Amino acid sequence: MNKRTHQRKVLATLVSALMLGFAGGALAQTNGVSGGNTTDTTSAGNTNGGGLPQIQQQGDVSYTSGGVGLDESKALQAAAHHWPLSLRFTGPGSDFLADVHVHIVDSKGGDVLTATSRGPYMLVKLPAGHYTVHAAYKDEDKTQAVSVAGAGSARAAFHWNTQ
Repeated sequence: MNKRTHQRKVLATLVSALMLGFAGGALAQTNGVSGGNTTDTTSAGNTNGGGLPQIQQQGDVSYTSGGVGLDESKALQAAAHHWPLSLRFTGPGSDFLADVHVHIVDSKGGDVLTATSRGPYMLVKLPAGHYTVHAAYKDEDKTQAVSVAGAGSARAAFHWNTQ
């Protein structure tokens, strides 16, 4: 075999290997190995799109939480004016917190929502009225009264000095 024929065979082998690699990557993406899907409840790639975390339902109340990543954080902040209640959780130095346990009760003491926030922001759709929001991070509980009149009307920020 001459040198030119050998070079062509090596080149053909390299091209074939590259094509198989590209085809394998495309196959992995179509089989759900890469990226999110509608069952991804953590971030972008879900049915909400635009980086907004998956909306959860508890009884008549809808909510979403997150904001650990920049895209998700921006999406939650942008959507806040469409939600009646917006909550924010921070720690020392305004560090964002996750895994905050939230319990909302109505003016009659009835349970409205019990959930754990997946990040520093939680948006809640609930009817107009007066509520008490209980937020617990580690061993410290905080409480705030909020009045909801419509979309974007109530905001509450909770801050802990311990991490």
